[in-house]
Amino acid sequence: MTQPIERPPIEEGATEMRGNARVLHFLLRLPQPVEKVWAALATPAGLRGWLAAADPFEPRLGGAVTLSGLGAGRITAWDVERIAEYTVEGRGRVRFHLEHGVPEGTTVRFTHETEAERDPEWRARFERLARQLGA
Repeated sequence: MTQPIERPPIEEGATEMRGNARVLHFLLRLPQPVEKVWAALATPAGLRGWLAAADPFEPRLGGAVTLSGLGAGRITAWDVERIAEYTVEGRGRVRFHLEHGVPEGTTVRFTHETEAERDPEWRARFERLARQLGA
């Protein structure tokens, strides 16, 4: 009997340029259901555990969001349990696109579009997210 191939939970994709902006891509395969992953990516309590305190956080398209230590901005895409996108002044745009995993769990397609030069250390942040979720 063949054992299933174990995929790494965090895969870094290619970085591309769009005008002056760098676009970073990551693919996360998490064993938790979409509802649990959504709560970690799109609620103040969830974000505080792995990224930053979020206050204010208005969970709707156009809502205000301030991520402590990162900056203030707006929610620029919002589809509950599917897409959360935050655009923060000076930090660019971060987008989480959630999909039901096959056969279970959640796949997160992440992009960060920014003109900033410094490394935002997403891999370390996603490792914290995976630990928070118990992955």
